[in-house]
Amino acid sequence: MLDLENYEIFQIVNLSAFILGLLFGAIAQKNQFCFSGSIKDYILTDSTKRAASVVMAIIVAIISTYFVININEIDLSEAIYLKENVNYFAIILGGSLFGIGMMIADGCSSRHLVKFAQGDPYSLVTLVFIAIFAFATTRGFVNEYITLITRNETLLSISSYITNEPLNIFIVLVPLFIFLWLLTKRVSRILSLKDGVVMGLLVAVGWYITGVIGVESIEREISITSVTFVYPTAQTLEFFSFFQVTELSFGVSIILGVISGAFIMSKFNRKYSFGCTSNLQHSKVKYNMIGGALMGVGGVLAIGCTVGQGLTGMSTLAIASVVAICSIMGSAFITAKYLGKKDKLPMCFIFEWDDKKEDEAKRNFQI
Repeated sequence: MLDLENYEIFQIVNLSAFILGLLFGAIAQKNQFCFSGSIKDYILTDSTKRAASVVMAIIVAIISTYFVININEIDLSEAIYLKENVNYFAIILGGSLFGIGMMIADGCSSRHLVKFAQGDPYSLVTLVFIAIFAFATTRGFVNEYITLITRNETLLSISSYITNEPLNIFIVLVPLFIFLWLLTKRVSRILSLKDGVVMGLLVAVGWYITGVIGVESIEREISITSVTFVYPTAQTLEFFSFFQVTELSFGVSIILGVISGAFIMSKFNRKYSFGCTSNLQHSKVKYNMIGGALMGVGGVLAIGCTVGQGLTGMSTLAIASVVAICSIMGSAFITAKYLGKKDKLPMCFIFEWDDKKEDEAKRNFQI
């Protein structure tokens, strides 16, 4: 038995984050949970299964986080998603860049962690470029140019007219439930979205780890956050590059957990183990490099990625998170439509509802 009394609080937080990431990676690999993939599915095959899982995850993340923060009296006002003086123009720009990048690179940051773990070597290229450009945007050569937008007094003044406060939970949930029904149209399909349910719950668990366990830490200050991937990917690269001076953190532990969980699951769920995109002409290294760079810059500007803003940010009900995820998904959809027309939108696996497969099988049998 593991005796947690012998560990410091920050060590327990890191261990918990690793387990959280382990579960996230395993489920993401098992069901190929993916924001960008849901867009591809709809454009190429009219399938809404993965899109429904994503929407279910957002709904569960919001509801479960609501109960966790109220029961445990967690103050999310310190979370980065609810920061004041937000620059909505920078968020829209960042979200747009991220959305374009994830379609060019065939996957967002979390998706490439899973693809790398299950055998796609090109995903490592994307992850490295995400990390490099995330650092370059926060404290490198890109930062000098980005601050012309992020610290622009005119843009900040215009943005100040919309305060970044939490929205009413029902204002957010009602449209999401309507959208979920439009995607599923059957109660049985909604009940089958177990991967989305677990993904949403993991976000609430992340808030509990940092907001309840982490606040007791004396040795290190632990920021209140949950599951996100862009900047933690950069921190992971830094951790392995300067491990003697860089501390293992909540974000890095999640990254390591996701890779481990996806790798382990890929040994049991081998049909996705070596994804076919690595062998397609569509997925050349330059697309991974460009897409990774855009996601690195965009993820920092948008204060998160598809998971960081789409799940964790949305769970706070922050207006900035709504703007960010709409920008990401909107630009990704437009980019995917363009790539589809150019026959540069790779599709390796078909993700369809089980009941639809059964209906088609019955029709074929009758014929």
